[in-house]
Amino acid sequence: MKTRIKVILSIIICIIVIMMGIGLGSIYVPGSHIINIIAGKIFGLPLNPDVKEVSVSIVWNLRLPRTILAFLVGGALAVSGTVMQSVLKNPLASSYTLGVSSGASLGAAFVIVTGFSIPFLGPFTLPAVGLTFGLVTVFSAVKFASKMDKNLENNTIILVGMVFSLFVNAILTLLTSMAKEHLEQLTFWQMGSFALKDWSNALILLPIVLVGIIVIESYSKELDIMTFGEEQAFTMGVDVQKVKWILLGLSAALTGSAISFVGVIGFIDLIAPHVVRKIFGSSHKTVIPMSMLFGGAFMVLCDLTARTIISPSELPVGAITALVGAPFFAYIYFSKRKEL
Repeated sequence: MKTRIKVILSIIICIIVIMMGIGLGSIYVPGSHIINIIAGKIFGLPLNPDVKEVSVSIVWNLRLPRTILAFLVGGALAVSGTVMQSVLKNPLASSYTLGVSSGASLGAAFVIVTGFSIPFLGPFTLPAVGLTFGLVTVFSAVKFASKMDKNLENNTIILVGMVFSLFVNAILTLLTSMAKEHLEQLTFWQMGSFALKDWSNALILLPIVLVGIIVIESYSKELDIMTFGEEQAFTMGVDVQKVKWILLGLSAALTGSAISFVGVIGFIDLIAPHVVRKIFGSSHKTVIPMSMLFGGAFMVLCDLTARTIISPSELPVGAITALVGAPFFAYIYFSKRKEL
């Protein structure tokens, strides 16, 4: 099957999944009503007589922003994982390996426990502080790795990142143990959830994700070259260390931005790159946008499952991604090893 046909089919499937995320729930909203409601809100078109006001409120105020946010978060995590695995040439590499989730969790815990608030940010203090802590952790790890190894070898980056991640997690554990009254809130945040999210969250994350992915896409040629090895890339004119810094920073920013709004959600960044490469090949010009689509659609499905499987209660979406992702990733990883 030609790549163009695969891309078209992927887009169609993605649209279907998004419509499911918006339409399914305790109250079912037909696809035609969803389109009519969205067209009415954006273009001012009249609503059909059979579209109820409660459906308009559910779609526009609750499910649509939540679904868009889930899609953006999943896409950001998937692209981040794709870049990390390519740059570090390790199928288990991700921004989490370098301490993004640990740093963001520590920042979020600091805000939750102390009640710290930045006046002009208000309710967005937590995601802002979480993102800052996550980025500081990653850049500290990479900077320390560059001091230890001037060539900035991939194994050095991964090992230093894991050490930093463990150290930050230890601080987080101590903080949690000393603030038991916030234990439930801290635990729930670390499992991830899209509950109570509105348009403000989606609209803030949208430009961050789009700009990040567009910039990463502009480095698709360098990513393709670096897959052949750093020495070959250097001889072909690629400034390997500079490109590594830029791509690692962009990937960390995507992951940090995503999890700072919704909490820690794992496995998307590990699964998506493997599935997309198996379907579309290894060209990053195609792999990066398709990872965005696959990761976004997968996250929407996981969120749909989390809020409907035991309705009216809701499960943390991180638990769903782990239940689905862990065995799926194990199958892909070990089947690849058998092929070798």
